Amino acid sequence: MDFADVEKVRLEPWGEGDFWLLRRANSPEMTVHLGGPESEEKLADRHRRYLEAGPGQMYRVVLAASGESVGSAGFWAREWRGGTVWEAGWGVLPEFQGRGLAVRAARAVAEEARDAGEHRYLHAFPKKDNGPSNSVCRRAGFTLLGPVDIEYPKGHWITSNDWRVDLQSIHRPG
Repeated sequence: MDFADVEKVRLEPWGEGDFWLLRRANSPEMTVHLGGPESEEKLADRHRRYLEAGPGQMYRVVLAASGESVGSAGFWAREWRGGTVWEAGWGVLPEFQGRGLAVRAARAVAEEARDAGEHRYLHAFPKKDNGPSNSVCRRAGFTLLGPVDIEYPKGHWITSNDWRVDLQSIHRPG
């Protein structure tokens, strides 16, 4: 693929008007590895948490050229193995999948987490059998540390892969 043909994405801070994106991503197809669709009440709680996270942690993923919203991405603090790390997550709507947008969103989130400081590492914990999400982690530059048991959603244990990127290894452009 010619580099000029690569679609660029940008991250825009999560806003009050972005609730539609949570609803749109709340399909069986999009939540199959996340415990299934959430109730309207849980979606509203999630939206509130995203808004309260403040600028710089939850984002709408937007095509840079057109401004079209294609998904969401973000990072948050998580206690992990005796310390605090950043955890990342992202999702691209089905009609935009297969174009490398999730990889670019994951890289952009890693840059935002680096710029936020506070923690050296950014982790992602896709379910072990979620091939596409594990591929995104690998292609975005995360290192596979191995399988781990994670509680998600609350009360439900799953086997995930622990992917990590050292934020100090991400160089600022320029």
